[in-house]
Parts: sequence; C-alpha cells; structure tokens
Amino acid sequence: MSNIEAEPAEIECVSCPEEGIEVIEARSVPLGGIRAMKVNRTLPTRDRSMVGAWCFADHYGPEPVSQSGGMQVIPHPHTGLQTVSWLFEGEIEHRDSAGVHAMVLPGEMNLMSAGHGISHSEVSTERVEMLHGLQLWVALPDAVRDDPHGFQHYAPPSVPLTDPAGAAVGSMKVFVGTLGGSTADIVTATPLMGAEVIIEPRASVDLDVDATFEHGVLLDTDALEVNGVAIGRSSLAYVGPGATRLELVNTTDVPARVVVLGGEPFEEDVIMWWNFVGRTHDEIVGYREEWQERAERFGSVDGWGSAEWIPAPPLPNSRLKPRKRPQR
Repeated sequence: MSNIEAEPAEIECVSCPEEGIEVIEARSVPLGGIRAMKVNRTLPTRDRSMVGAWCFADHYGPEPVSQSGGMQVIPHPHTGLQTVSWLFEGEIEHRDSAGVHAMVLPGEMNLMSAGHGISHSEVSTERVEMLHGLQLWVALPDAVRDDPHGFQHYAPPSVPLTDPAGAAVGSMKVFVGTLGGSTADIVTATPLMGAEVIIEPRASVDLDVDATFEHGVLLDTDALEVNGVAIGRSSLAYVGPGATRLELVNTTDVPARVVVLGGEPFEEDVIMWWNFVGRTHDEIVGYREEWQERAERFGSVDGWGSAEWIPAPPLPNSRLKPRKRPQR
C-alpha cells in the first residue's frame, strides 16, 4: 500500500522502550481520489513511530466497495522495508516489478520485501463487496536493507485458545514469528511477532509473550481491555519491554478481534518519508529522484501503462534528520 498523503510528514523513527501501557488513537487518512477509501493509521505518530521493526499500521473497513470504490492503488515505490498485507474480508490483487502476481485473501499472509527498491500495485477485485483488513510495514535493518526484493506467502492455521479449565475462549492465527507455541513459516530480518486473535464474548485470553519484545495490540472491533487498560476500535495499545503476559479481556457481548504485533526494539534510527525508509536525507532525495525519473531501481509493473504511476510529493524545505535515541 502507498502512503498517498499530498504532504507526508517527516517521520523520525525510533523505538523507545518504556514500562506501562500507552494508548495510541488512530488518525483518519484518505487513500486518494474524490471518493477516497479511508484508513485509520496508528503507526507512525510523532510520539510512537515503531513497535519493534513494525513502522506503519493502517486499519481499514469493513467498507462497502460500492461507496468508496475500494482499493485502487496504482504502481508506487518502496525502499528499505517490507509490506505485510493481512485481510479480514475481501480480496486484493497484488502485482510488483519483480514479476509477482498474487491474490491477497483473508487469513493469508503476503509479505513483500522492497530491499534495494521495488514498485507494486494493489487493487481490490471486482467480485469484492466489502474490504476489511490491515496494511503493515516493517523496517529492514541496515545489513539487509539494500538486498534484492522478495515475496513470501503463508496461510497460518487457526489455533484454539482455552482458559486454565479447558473452556474455549477464542482462537489465534500467527502470521509472523512465534506466539503460544505456534510458529509462522515466514523469514524476517529481525525478531518479530504478528498474530490475529479472536476472543469470545465476555471472555479473557492470557498470552505469554517474549519479555525482550515491545508489543502493540491493535483492536479491530469495538472495545477491549489490555492488561487492565481500555481501548476502542482502531486504537493501538503499546506495551514496552519487560512484560511477560498480555491479558486481553473482551468486555462486549460479541466476539472481539485484535492483531498483536511484537518485536525487539529496533536499534537503528531511520528516516521514513512517503514510501521510502532510509538513513539520511540525501538517500531519500535520491530515491525520490530515481522514482520520478522511472529509474531501473524500481522497475515496472506488468498490466499498467507507462503513464499509470503515483508521482512522489514534494520534499519538505528542511533537511530530513533521524531522531537521536534517548539516553537509557
């Protein structure tokens, strides 16, 4: 997915471990066009730009395609990151400049690694009536961020969740990393975890988590308590390193759904501007120039004409600078 904001903010990305729970409220962002599909964005913000290497989180739907026109994101570029598409409902057609043509389907993981540079498109198919899901980005560490691009697909099994007495309280699909004894068949460049968790009405799910990770709990439904802190729809509860357990309590009379993200705090300061992740102002300038010139770095996407691409927005007047890591 592209960040189609006309004036994207400079995001100085750093992950700041801390104790306790921080609730991040989403902001509404249009994906472009007169009848633009709206997404709810919780990462990045100026106060919390990353959870582990997770550096971008858009939550959208359920949205009738007849009202919004669905997802119509024509070819656009990426560098230095991985995109993760996770659908609850609908279908999206993915094409990229590496020649990958894949369908994004509910409950199936699609991870595209931009590496040195890639371009891709994402379009909801004609048979889709509702569109509902998440788009996530992962920052790549310096050692591999200039590697060739790649693509991985994985359909995780649904794992039942029970309370200590053996009663069913929900289910879980782990699409990245390991949680609750379930491990995803996905290779990542840094230690990460991602899972969809369904919680039965008025039920509680206790998840044992890696204490070296920081975690984010993104709520798809109306209400939830995370370790005793209430959050609402599209909000993200941040839990810093040191926690060994996440207690998720569904306070409603209908099933609750969350996506739990986790990872080791990302130890590199990065700059994220528009669809690029880099390390210096000059890198970002170079990426933008190459995209505007339709350079070889980003290739071309089959099925689209030479005039069908998203131009990069203007750069800000000031130099882009990474935020220096606070003293710990």
